[in-house]
Amino acid sequence: MPRPWSEPVSPSAVPVATAADFAACRLVLRRASRTFHAASLLLPSRVRQPASALYAFCRLADDAADLGGGDAAALDGMRERLDLAYRGQPFDHPVDRAFADVVDRFAIPKTLPDALFEGFDWDLAGRRYGDLAELKCYAARVAGTVGAMMAALMGARDADVVGRACDLGMAMQLSNIARDVGEDARAGRLYLPLDWLREAGIDPDAWLAAPRFSPALGDVIRRLLRVADDLYRQAERGIGQLPSTCRPGIHAARHLYAEIGREVERAGGDSVTRRAVVPAKRKALLLARVMMGDEQQARSHWPVRTAGVEQSRFLVDAVAAAAVPIQPADPVVWLLLLFERLERGQRLALKRDA
Repeated sequence: MPRPWSEPVSPSAVPVATAADFAACRLVLRRASRTFHAASLLLPSRVRQPASALYAFCRLADDAADLGGGDAAALDGMRERLDLAYRGQPFDHPVDRAFADVVDRFAIPKTLPDALFEGFDWDLAGRRYGDLAELKCYAARVAGTVGAMMAALMGARDADVVGRACDLGMAMQLSNIARDVGEDARAGRLYLPLDWLREAGIDPDAWLAAPRFSPALGDVIRRLLRVADDLYRQAERGIGQLPSTCRPGIHAARHLYAEIGREVERAGGDSVTRRAVVPAKRKALLLARVMMGDEQQARSHWPVRTAGVEQSRFLVDAVAAAAVPIQPADPVVWLLLLFERLERGQRLALKRDA
């Protein structure tokens, strides 16, 4: 019988990722997230393959936090696997080998997955968030980190571009929170800002004990979606500065996730009695619009943001401080770097011969 994805085994003696390892990561992505998988099809293969490895490893850690029955041991096991991957000695598992290969080739700073794991720790602790600023701290950890990693895969190191990638990840997380209010509540979790609930006349503890939808709750959920929409708009600035071949895939992810919020709004903000699902036909229409470039005209009318989100600043700084990867995602950049190194080597040789 195949070994479960989350079961760690002995460390690998030769941590070399193969095509089969990346194919296994792709399978995890296809099974776990139809939305992200659909968007990823628009990414160039040089980005799609390493992105699937990052997603697969993060998904295993997420499952360890969600499916571990509140026991931190499963997440601790994933943290050990993370440490081994960064030491170049991954567990003998396809996802671990692919992940170790990617974080090394693309210089993904360990601060990013460490922050992601911290967010998972908060989930295990049943942490609640007193206000929007605290919720953004959580979103930065469990989703802004993924945005920052994706930016690094695409060769983006500029602070503004990475910051906007974090904005996009955080926006997606807020969309998910708005969609999953009922599902989370039935699992004993509450992510909506507590001060917003109290302002709406909802006692958080009483509501969590007997979750039900009300117009007041719908107002809170729609309020959260407006914050997500602000972050989506802010993210557009960074998307426009990514390599042109990467923009359609990231635009697709942005629009597909935002559409989750639109589905919640169509239901009057009710994500307690139902779970919003974007129909396949609407996904196809959104993807077609992205391919035709309809988002370009709309983006030109949106305000340009100049300040960064404070809660994700430490992620941006970590990417900026990381060493430039040996093989950047953009092949043109890689060739320029190669020629520069060859020329530099020639100059050094001439100096020695002089």
